[in-house]
Amino acid sequence: MVKSNFGLEHHGLSPTKPVHWNLSAPVLVEAALARQEGLLTNLGALAALTGKRTGRSPNDKFVVRDAATESTVAWGKTNQPMSPEHFERLHRRAADYLNGHELFVLDAWAGADAKYGMPIRVVTTKAWHALFGRQLFRRPSAAEIAGSRPEFVILAAPDCHADPLTDGTQSEAFIVTNFTRKIVLIGGTHYAGEIKKSIFTILNHLLPERGVFPMHCSANVGPGGDVALFFGLSGTGKTTLSADPERRLIGDDEHGWSERGIFNFEGGCYAKCIRLSKEREPQIYHALRFGAVLENVVVDPDTRAVDFDSEKYTENTRAAYPVEYIDNAIPEGFANGHPKAVIFLTCDAFGVLPPISRLTTAQAMYHFLSGYTAKLAGTEAGVGSEPQATFSTGFGQPFLTRSPMVYARMLAEKIGRHGSTCYLVNTGWSGGGFGLGKRMALPATRAMVSAALRGELERVATTEDPVFGLHMPTAVPHVSPELLIPRNAWADASAYDAQARHLAGLFVKNFEKFPDASADVKAAGPRA
Repeated sequence: MVKSNFGLEHHGLSPTKPVHWNLSAPVLVEAALARQEGLLTNLGALAALTGKRTGRSPNDKFVVRDAATESTVAWGKTNQPMSPEHFERLHRRAADYLNGHELFVLDAWAGADAKYGMPIRVVTTKAWHALFGRQLFRRPSAAEIAGSRPEFVILAAPDCHADPLTDGTQSEAFIVTNFTRKIVLIGGTHYAGEIKKSIFTILNHLLPERGVFPMHCSANVGPGGDVALFFGLSGTGKTTLSADPERRLIGDDEHGWSERGIFNFEGGCYAKCIRLSKEREPQIYHALRFGAVLENVVVDPDTRAVDFDSEKYTENTRAAYPVEYIDNAIPEGFANGHPKAVIFLTCDAFGVLPPISRLTTAQAMYHFLSGYTAKLAGTEAGVGSEPQATFSTGFGQPFLTRSPMVYARMLAEKIGRHGSTCYLVNTGWSGGGFGLGKRMALPATRAMVSAALRGELERVATTEDPVFGLHMPTAVPHVSPELLIPRNAWADASAYDAQARHLAGLFVKNFEKFPDASADVKAAGPRA
């Protein structure tokens, strides 16, 4: 146990029960099992359930509105304001709760580049939440822990419930960030992803002022040192496609693009594991060993075998594990080079978008601002069993505090300066929409992505989609030519045309919320 010299009293806490500081992964696993917080699976991973909230709760997320945030935060549905007075009330409520319970404290680091990273702290009542944070965030040395002072602290009290009538919340759950006090309050939800995404939200707010482009993307490096980025929302293949045996993984979810290269915000991976198999995704499967955390998976009570195909609790089953559990990962989390390829992943439930297309800079900005995909069941609270079309700026709108144009202009500046080629990859449906067509086969998607990363698609002939203006390759090694042109994959071409016009209209309607976009970016969208 390594205790920091910076005590809990600095966070308004005066605990009356035992406090456990920076426990190792085995000790945290033992504590979680002893406290009946989870089960040990036959793979060696700890499995825990999160109760009724099996995904993020975006309607319960707030930012404190004060002098520090008044003019820097893009207020609205994504960034709901909370008054300092309501925050103080919630802070007292959470502190009183934490003071009366056994606590687990984790001191960690966010950001692999020491120039831009920061020390953070998680204080929680759950041993498995501390284990989750330990495996997901970057792990400092004992000396670094002892002498560090956290820049932000997360106070996580999952069983502490808010009173909407007096606390200024929408429900009993709350995820509140105070940039002045440098505190995040989490309560009313056991979903561990709220801890991870709160730190990501903070970095999205702070790093643009330092010239670093924060990104909701995975990243890897090829044998020749070429870096690739994979943007995408949950369920689009961001983690799966970046876990490539032929390339080294920098990270699977959150990165910064600085003047020096690409760096991981985290020290671990948080992968969806619904229908996971050793054959399809061997790297992720073999990472689910002792020290890993599984969320909401079904475990046989006798054999402790995991049923990865079951959606009993949610489709949003998750696995958290250190990045070094991936055989060819880069534990330093840094690549001293700039991306050769930038890939936007979308899961098109309408079956309209091509499986891969090359983008101009203006198109890249358009599709980055649009962030179209299909929101899959279980990723967020309140999403039903059917996929829903959604637009999420930067493929991560829930985590962007500033104006969308801030991030889009940073993207354009970075790809322009470093000559990156951008692609739009559809991992969704082909030959028809959801319920009619089929989901893109993973081997075909891998073949197309691999060709893009090798630079082969920069030279191949393309044809332009008449509605979306996308530049579609006419040939990709090991991929059927009929698949490359989506209209050709539909049995009824007129039905495809109608669906394409419908989706184009959704794009155009959505883009009306970006009046500040330049004329060339607006013109890069579909022709509805």
